[in-house]
Amino acid sequence: MTRVSTSESIKKIGSFCDNIERVISGKCDTIRLVTTGLLAGGHVLIEDVPGVGKSTLARALAKSLACSFRRIQFTPDLLPSDITGIYVFNTSSHEFEFKPGPVFSSIILADEINRTTPRTQSALLEAMNAGQVTVDGNTHVLPRPFFVIATQNPLEYTGTYPLPESQLDRFALCIRMDYPDREAERAMLDNRKTGDPLDGLESVLEASDVTELIELVRRVRVEDPVVDYIQDLVEQTRSHQRLLLGASPRASLNLYRLSQAFALVNGRDYVLPDDVKELAAPVLAHRLVLRDQAPSERTLTAAADVVEEILGSIQVPL
Repeated sequence: MTRVSTSESIKKIGSFCDNIERVISGKCDTIRLVTTGLLAGGHVLIEDVPGVGKSTLARALAKSLACSFRRIQFTPDLLPSDITGIYVFNTSSHEFEFKPGPVFSSIILADEINRTTPRTQSALLEAMNAGQVTVDGNTHVLPRPFFVIATQNPLEYTGTYPLPESQLDRFALCIRMDYPDREAERAMLDNRKTGDPLDGLESVLEASDVTELIELVRRVRVEDPVVDYIQDLVEQTRSHQRLLLGASPRASLNLYRLSQAFALVNGRDYVLPDDVKELAAPVLAHRLVLRDQAPSERTLTAAADVVEEILGSIQVPL
């Protein structure tokens, strides 16, 4: 059996991250987190203010993969069938034929996902959870790999529909881009003097490579003390006095699988407690509801502070 820490696998992941960094300057940690989400077989929500590169990151990731890619601009008038597809009557064959929607792609950019109605948002639930969609009672399997990277602006509430907890829980990771530092912003300006580096970006991984790496992730070792650490962390969110809603069992599984992927991204075939600590806030914060916080006041920062508090109260396994 091929070991997960082979130089070939590590080289592929490194080339993939480096390729994205040609477009997104100074965001190595963010790129690694998104790559971790992809290799864990999860989906990623990027929450931040406009103009910091959320959509550009998604496009750079898609162009680095030789996979099908579709961008869906979420608007208030978008219908579920605009995402999943619809049956159309064929006058030649006198039968209804299924016309697939944009969700039938390997990489989906759900841009400004909170600008559409809950009914349309829910059209993604089955796709994200089961890798399939059901239209008029018929089930259609989505391509593999299937990866959703969604964006939303947390500071604007006019004309938006906050994602319900059930849909937030479908995102394995929720991360922020933040503003670049001065050096990274200067590099961005220099790279765009004569054009957009995204235009010349070429793919470095095939769909089969991604599928193989996802399988390798599942063979990364997680020792019992680390599993106990993950369970302790998640259980603390369910009894913390500041939290009205703690993390779900799906969160436990996500943290476990993402820790495996994060270890592989960092060139290891075993998970360290530090991997769990690094991922705790991105995996758990968006799933938590604070007692003293209204839904319209919900912020990742406040929930992340609670996660850090819980991390400080749990003994780290040796």
